[in-house]
Amino acid sequence: MCAIRAGRTSLSSEIAENRKWLKQEVNPFFFKAMQDEPEALKLLERELASLRHNRRIILADREKTLIFARVNEPGSLYDALRQYQDKEISYAMITHSEGAMPGMDQALEIQRFEFDRKKNGEVRGWRDVEIPPAIAQRIATKLKRNYPQFDMRDFDRLLRILWLNNEGYVRVSVPVRVAQVLHLLQKASQTGGLYIYVEPTTFPDVSRVHFAVTNPPEKEFLLQQMEVFNRLGLGVTRAYCLNITDGTQPYFLGTFYVRKRSGGSIEPGSPLFLALQQELYNTQIIATKSFTYREFVTTGVMTGEEAALINAFIAFCHTNLAHNQPDRFGLDDVQAAFHSHPEMALQLVKLFWSRFDPEIKDHKSLYGSILEETLGTVEGYNTGHRYLDEVRRSIYRCCLLFITHTLKTNFFVPEKQALSFRLDPAYLTELGTAFTSDLPGVLPFRVTFFFSRYGFGYHVGFSDIARGGWRTVISRNSDDFITNSNTIFRETFVLAHTQHLKNKDIYEGGSKLAMVLDAGDLQRSGERRMEEGRLYKLQHSVLHAFLDIFITKNGIAKLPQVVDYYREDEPIELGPDENMHDSMIENIARVSKQRGYILGIGIMSSKKVGINHKEYGVTSTGVVKFAEITMAELGIDIYRDPFSVKLTGGPNGDVAGNAMRILLERAPQVAIRLILDGTAALYDPQGADRKELSRILLSQDLEAFSPEMLHEGGFMIFRSGSKKDGLRQQYRKVTRTAKGVHEEWISTDEFSREYASLPFKVKADLFIPAGGRPETIDKDNWQDYLLEDGTPSTAAIVEGANSFITPEARLALQKEGVIIMRDASANKCGVISSSYEIIANLLLSEEEFLAEKERYVRDVLEILEQRAADEASLILKRRRETPALICTEISDSLSGEINAHYASIFRFFQNRPQLCLQPLYRRAILSHLPRMLREEPKYSRRIRNLPQKYLFAILAAEIGSSLVYRGDREADFEASIRGHLQRYFPG
Repeated sequence: MCAIRAGRTSLSSEIAENRKWLKQEVNPFFFKAMQDEPEALKLLERELASLRHNRRIILADREKTLIFARVNEPGSLYDALRQYQDKEISYAMITHSEGAMPGMDQALEIQRFEFDRKKNGEVRGWRDVEIPPAIAQRIATKLKRNYPQFDMRDFDRLLRILWLNNEGYVRVSVPVRVAQVLHLLQKASQTGGLYIYVEPTTFPDVSRVHFAVTNPPEKEFLLQQMEVFNRLGLGVTRAYCLNITDGTQPYFLGTFYVRKRSGGSIEPGSPLFLALQQELYNTQIIATKSFTYREFVTTGVMTGEEAALINAFIAFCHTNLAHNQPDRFGLDDVQAAFHSHPEMALQLVKLFWSRFDPEIKDHKSLYGSILEETLGTVEGYNTGHRYLDEVRRSIYRCCLLFITHTLKTNFFVPEKQALSFRLDPAYLTELGTAFTSDLPGVLPFRVTFFFSRYGFGYHVGFSDIARGGWRTVISRNSDDFITNSNTIFRETFVLAHTQHLKNKDIYEGGSKLAMVLDAGDLQRSGERRMEEGRLYKLQHSVLHAFLDIFITKNGIAKLPQVVDYYREDEPIELGPDENMHDSMIENIARVSKQRGYILGIGIMSSKKVGINHKEYGVTSTGVVKFAEITMAELGIDIYRDPFSVKLTGGPNGDVAGNAMRILLERAPQVAIRLILDGTAALYDPQGADRKELSRILLSQDLEAFSPEMLHEGGFMIFRSGSKKDGLRQQYRKVTRTAKGVHEEWISTDEFSREYASLPFKVKADLFIPAGGRPETIDKDNWQDYLLEDGTPSTAAIVEGANSFITPEARLALQKEGVIIMRDASANKCGVISSSYEIIANLLLSEEEFLAEKERYVRDVLEILEQRAADEASLILKRRRETPALICTEISDSLSGEINAHYASIFRFFQNRPQLCLQPLYRRAILSHLPRMLREEPKYSRRIRNLPQKYLFAILAAEIGSSLVYRGDREADFEASIRGHLQRYFPG
């Protein structure tokens, strides 16, 4: 008994000593932050000495909480974060003791992790939250005292959001810490998603670093930040980090207590602070999985910013070289050129720095000397491996063209989350036909390259004022990523060129912005939900990078960190495209206005203050009008006669869904024999049941169509709802027979063959491809469109989707007698409608537009019908006049004629701006506008407020298109000759 009592006395004494040591050596805030874990504290007091023999003590290990104490040694925090970062940490607390543990040389480290991130839906009900008034009052008092710039009007909302994310944190934390978190949350929202702030503490040589990020990287982010602190000689003594959501997007909110290993504190604006800011911000651009980060950054060979730039070099060179020669310039080949020779990579970085570092006063002389040095290094590159050396020299030359032809970049803007580089497109000429022969033979007006942590891509525009959609191609595995990376530049270029042909009727030339999103690492169960957040992060980051370089003052980039060699305003209009959700559309318009872009909310076609394409069917209005006129050429009145049609694109799609809607409303005898979307395919020889199809139109995908409503001989195959039979994936097929509905399961091969062959083999009068990937029908498979007797499966194709058929396939099919109305003509009305949205944004207030919206939309639809009819009629008229011509060639010719007129007329008015508002030209401007703006004086007077470039462009568009659509070429030529003779040979 005595021994037991002695043991208890000894243990009690040891616990008391440990408690005393902890109180002396561990910051008091730790105990306040741990007051909700009393058992963990008791365990720490009792078992502290065991750390002399064990690596760590588990203090709490539950489903959503892990707390442990361990010996503080190099790499200890790194090891923990590597182990637990994939569990989606919602809260992390790291604390170190000031002194060594009793009887040891090392300090104590305590790590607390919580794994309870809330989903957006769990936080959207913040208005219903009740917070104890005493808690709210204490926090509000600290906010007003410590952060007087905090907007208290938002206090209640933000506190409730924080409470829903982590009630326990708000309850146990001292008010000043909650105040710090709320301040960070508000700043992150106000500053575009990035915020850093450093302030002194009451502890000697310890600085408090606050860092906030909107939509942060999902993996290894805290680990990456710790690596930055370590690399810059900063030891983290304490850290409190929260991952929360505001119901719309996630936030990282971190407070770090750091001590310089060399002594002293971090002063705002000091070189160390600027380096810390750059590196922490750069975590949004350089991924931890990249080779440059692992092998060069963490080892000190280069800074994070240098590595990010090199990764951008790699992406640019790969995408510019691989689309034409993928086998020679694959991603691995381009990466190896930079990874195997970091000294060459850094030489190119040095050249880039000399051209764009805003701190350099005399760029010209320094850049000239380093350029000469770099050219010599590149041309002299020789490892003795002839083939490899030729490949790598081509890569380095491409990188040189990138640097020498970039006209402005946001690389030196601190608060960036993606990189942007506006290039002179002449680099393509210097790159040479070996790399550009697969592109349309027209040089664009501008090329802009974007690079971010999660992807990269291009904006290509074919005129000064340009318009085109923003699409994001999601790569869900490594094969997709490589394939999409290989072709993203060509895809952007071709789509922009097609858009330019399509935009011939409006004042904007054609453009396209396309990005590749790398989501291949989101493979584990539950990770797919991260894809949307990553998509938004990419788009939000690229938006700000876009605005960094294109927001100007007096024609020059407004941000002082952007060295601008172009020095002109660039009004670029974007539009929604693939994987652009409504919330991001509104965000783009809001941020553009907030940051002061020349177009304000006019940068993007809006869902709220705009014409919703799906709601009003603007693109389909033109597609169906083209179908009407084309079928009339073949002797079919689609509004009176029976005819059949097949479509790709589903009933819930904008173009396909509205095309079906219009046909069902106006064409009583139409038989829609084939519908194919991403969820299913439907074939019905008598046409899909009108009532059942109408039930799901514009609200559900094709999988919602009831197979019971098929006619005999019809069937559906379903991509959705597949099942596994052992290792085999199987897909459902439902066929309507004379006896009823028959269901079977088919293999992946059978499904793929049948699904892919339907658009080719189903016989109909008309085919409207209104969905699907570009280049579905190409030079290798176009013959599959012919039936067994050699005749085409349809007599006419009206392209509702862009680039569904390649140029070679179009030519071959037309030689077989198919009339093809190509995308640049048939689906042009969507972009025309978007153009008139921008006009509305420029000439009407938001209130005026919403009040007059239905009338305005009616006026726009009237214009769309007319524009489509003008072109379709002229194409077929010229085909009748010259039977050797094919419709797609005529379409291209019309676009070329109009765009040539546009370019020369635009230059004419640029040189004579005083003419624009003279009566004759003013009438031409007004004739371009919807009836409401044209006829009501209170609106028509406002055209004088349009930016001058817009006046030039509207005149160029209206005059150029009317010369072609309404003109008589011989009469116009005669009038030109007569005018010339009267001017120079007067009687």
